Amino acid sequence: MGILTLPETALSQATVRRPGILMLVGGAQYRAGSHRQFTLLARHFAAAGFTVLRMDFRGMGDSQGEAAGFEGVAADIDCALDGLLQAQPGLDGVVLWGLCDGASAALLHASADARVRAMVLVNPWARTEAGQAQAYLKHYYRARLTSPDLWNKILRGQFNAVAALRSLLGQWRRAASPPAATPELLPIRLQQAYERFRGPVLLILSGADLTAREFADLATPGSRWEALLLASRTTRIDLPEANHTFSTRLWREQLAQACLRWLTRLER
Repeated sequence: MGILTLPETALSQATVRRPGILMLVGGAQYRAGSHRQFTLLARHFAAAGFTVLRMDFRGMGDSQGEAAGFEGVAADIDCALDGLLQAQPGLDGVVLWGLCDGASAALLHASADARVRAMVLVNPWARTEAGQAQAYLKHYYRARLTSPDLWNKILRGQFNAVAALRSLLGQWRRAASPPAATPELLPIRLQQAYERFRGPVLLILSGADLTAREFADLATPGSRWEALLLASRTTRIDLPEANHTFSTRLWREQLAQACLRWLTRLER
């Protein structure tokens, strides 16, 4: 099931050629997205002249079948691309736009499909147990030490030090035991998929999101991830205050404007 949002100016009347946009939701969401975010973004992009298709993966929203998870939706994406380009054959390729594991699904699919011109990856999901623990230690616990809420709880005697210490030690153990770098590991598969895809990529990361922090932390000095994120075909934009789903109007507008500035570069 998909919803097509069309620009007011027909493709045949447009003065420039533009790609279409296929939006891929993340997690247990359907085509509207959290806070109706995908609906609002699609309308925003269409108002700027872009054709947008939002879709429900199988087993989600109004699509039948059994939910497959982001690693099993290649056929869904392929079908959506077919439908989009059949409905609007004048499009100049397609941009895959994904949030969270929708971004990861886009990465895993893009290099195998010549119809995909570019990608917008928003807070991509690259979760491992050790990576999650390292992100918590580096970003969450450090921020908590300066949180007024934490110190108010301590002063009021409402802070459970034993539980906090137990949680901290558990995170330390997980962070200190990273899995072997095998080809099956998700960050490695995403990295290889990124390397195979040769088109432009817009990477948008929220500052108040541990999923985004975990992804950003993959780019350690001298790593292949660092080379990918510093490559000329990659545009990285950090929105320091935004959370994972851009739940305020301001953050959603920042996201939309960042995307549109980049998308206009793809016009021909």
